[in-house]
Amino acid sequence: MSDATPGSEKKLVAGILGILLGAIGAHRFYLGDVVGGILRIVITVVTCGLGSIIGLIEGILYLTKSDAEFVQQYIVEKKSWF
Repeated sequence: MSDATPGSEKKLVAGILGILLGAIGAHRFYLGDVVGGILRIVITVVTCGLGSIIGLIEGILYLTKSDAEFVQQYIVEKKSWF
């Protein structure tokens, strides 16, 4: 049996999606935040791609947090920015 925090299995996938596909908000859609995902797309289009740095930063932050921190902030509290 695993001692992993419930919800922590999403951390790796969300982090990778944020790094690779953050410009289209894939990581936010994966975490169930449709509004946040759409907002990331709009920001990327309006800034001619420069807004994609937000997804990159979020992906890195996801991967550097402990499983418990990730679950608390992004699954339980549904934190929408950084």
